[in-house]
Amino acid sequence: MLKMGIIGCGNRITHVAKMVQKVSKGEAVISCVCDIDIEKVKRENLKEEEYKDVKYYTDADEMLKNEKIDGVLIGTRCSLHTKFALLVAKYDLPLFLEKPVCTTYDDLEKLKTIPHMEDKTVVSFPLRTSKMLAFVKELIDSGKIGKVEHVQAYNNVTYARGYYHKWYRDENETGGLFLQKATHDLDYINYILGEKPVRLCAMKSKQIFKGDKPAGLKCADCPDAKTCPESPENVLAAGDNMPKGEYCCFAVDTGNEDSGSVIIEYESGMHVVYSQDFIVRNSAKKRGARFIGYKGTVEFDWHSEAIILYRHDVDVVESYKFPNDKGAHFGGDEGLAKSFVAVMKGEAKSCAPLSQGIDSAALCLAARTSSTEYRFVEL
Repeated sequence: MLKMGIIGCGNRITHVAKMVQKVSKGEAVISCVCDIDIEKVKRENLKEEEYKDVKYYTDADEMLKNEKIDGVLIGTRCSLHTKFALLVAKYDLPLFLEKPVCTTYDDLEKLKTIPHMEDKTVVSFPLRTSKMLAFVKELIDSGKIGKVEHVQAYNNVTYARGYYHKWYRDENETGGLFLQKATHDLDYINYILGEKPVRLCAMKSKQIFKGDKPAGLKCADCPDAKTCPESPENVLAAGDNMPKGEYCCFAVDTGNEDSGSVIIEYESGMHVVYSQDFIVRNSAKKRGARFIGYKGTVEFDWHSEAIILYRHDVDVVESYKFPNDKGAHFGGDEGLAKSFVAVMKGEAKSCAPLSQGIDSAALCLAARTSSTEYRFVEL
C-alpha cells in the first residue's frame, strides 16, 4: 500500500490524488491531510465513506513528523507552493507539486537548493503527458520537419472568468497570468525543443476586465447586476456553466492582465512566439502551436483534436485526427498520476522533474518583469 499525504486539499489536488488512486488500482490511498479548513475538505472534497479514516492536521510539519507516508501532494494557494516543497524536501519524500512551483524570484532561488528532489518531484505539467503532444513530439523527433527553427504558440482561454471573479484575481497569490497559464505552454515547448532559452521580451494588456466599481464589490450587492454581462445570472443565461466567483470584475481592485505575449530566443538563435488571452468565449477556444522546420511544419490544436503536417519539399499535407482522452488537461493528468505512482514505488524518475518546473517559472517571472519594465530580460 502507498500512503499519500496532502497539503492544501482543494479541488485540483483532490482530483489528482483520486486519479493516483485510480491508476494505482487502489494501491495508493489518501492517508492524511493538512488544511486550514478541515470541515470544508470533509464536506466538499473527501466526503465519500472511503475517506472516513483519513487523519487531519492544520500543521504540515506535525503531519510529516507523525505520519509514515510514501508521498506528498501539495495543492495550497500558489504563493505557498515553495514553502511547503522545501518542507517536504526535509523529509526526502516523493512530491507532487502543483504549478507554478513559485511566484517570486526569491522562492525560485530557494527551490534550487533542493537538488535531491529533482527526480522525485512530479510537477503538475499535464500537457507534456497528453497523448496528442506525445504524438507531435514523435513526429518532430522523427526528423520529418527537420530541426525546429521557429515556433508560433497560442492559448485562447474561454473559461477565464475565475481569474477576475474569484481569489485568482489577487496577483499576490497567483503571480499573474504568465505564471498561471503560460507556465504550462512554455513547459511543453521547452520539452519538445530540448534547447536552452537565453533571453526574452514580453508585453501584457488589461483592456476588458477593469473599471471604476468600488474595491471589494460583490455581484450580489451591485446595482447593475441585471444588465452586467458578467453577472452570474447573465453568464448562466448565456450558457456558461463554469463555476464563477462572487466579486465584480469591473472594479478598481480586479487584478490580472487579460492578454499577454512573449518572444523567447534560444541558444541556437531560433525564437518562439507565444500569446495568450482570456477574453475569447465559446468556439473561439484554441490551444496549441506551429513547429516550423526547413523540411516541414507541424501544427496542432488540443481543442480541435487535429494534427497537421505540411511538407515543404512537395505540396503534401498529412492530417491526423487525434481524439483527446476524457478528463482534465486533455487527458494528461493520467500520465502525471502514473508517474507519481512509479516515483513513490521507486521504479522510475519523474516525467516532469523539479528543474522543469523551475525553468518554466523562470521564463514566466522574466516575462512578468519584461512586461512591466518594458525591456529584454537575460535568462
